[in-house]
Amino acid sequence: MTAQIIDGKAFAADIRASVAREVARLRDDLGIVPGLAVVLVGEDPASQVYVRNKGRMTVEVGMQSFEHRLAEETEEQQLLGLIDRLNADPQVHGILVQLPLPAHIDAANVLDRVAPEKDVDGFHTVNVGLLGQGRRAMVPCTPLGCLMLLRDRLGDLSGKEAVVVGRSNIVGKPMAQLLLGDNCTVTLAHSHTADLPSVVGRADIVVAAVGRPGMVRGDWLKPGATVIDVGINRVAKPDGGSRLAGDVDFDSAAQVAGAITPVPGGVGPMTIACLLANTLTACRRANGLPEPEGLTA
Repeated sequence: MTAQIIDGKAFAADIRASVAREVARLRDDLGIVPGLAVVLVGEDPASQVYVRNKGRMTVEVGMQSFEHRLAEETEEQQLLGLIDRLNADPQVHGILVQLPLPAHIDAANVLDRVAPEKDVDGFHTVNVGLLGQGRRAMVPCTPLGCLMLLRDRLGDLSGKEAVVVGRSNIVGKPMAQLLLGDNCTVTLAHSHTADLPSVVGRADIVVAAVGRPGMVRGDWLKPGATVIDVGINRVAKPDGGSRLAGDVDFDSAAQVAGAITPVPGGVGPMTIACLLANTLTACRRANGLPEPEGLTA
């Protein structure tokens, strides 16, 4: 068996095109333009690349992009003050605070200062609680992207056995909640799970988000399983330099799985696409409009 490759890059391009069409309709019909504010504190190189890409794609889909770049030494109260101003700004429908923050700033305080309805990252305690109760919430972007890929590949997920490997607040836990919402039977596994290979081996759906390159191997998988690899790890190449690798050993898994996401080009592109979708959703909710079809959980 050779697995079908799930092309997240192409799927993300379709999402961005859908968002752009909806944004154009809002602007032309109602004079409403969704706005996304991104806040970056410090000079982390990877964060700067992410923020630049987010800003570019926000503009490409016709939204307003508001970037706030603050110095590394910015005090927490200054950052909270900026968030308060963005919460009150009617042109801003989504607020994203780029992580990681400098060590002297309490990230939990900052994330919970964002108004829940503008929390397009889905990290606010209120949104976490709403998702856990199966109620309408802003959903974290990466798990939302994974869910979209699974629905596209498998259709109705009801009754599928799913194993999520990794229990982070950003991916693992919300992913499990989303799969429960689609009526999967869900196991949330992690590095301390006893006999992890056998747990993974019974799953129709495997979502690997543990941060260990190549941890999930092909001989762990149930034949025909759908594998979503969230991991993005930089590993050394034998001849020097480095390459990106997922949490799944792709070569062996592709011989057993029915479908699998590659790294890069799988889940990664979906994250920014879903950020834009969440901003559109937040804008429509703020204006009392129905949620955009096919772009929410």
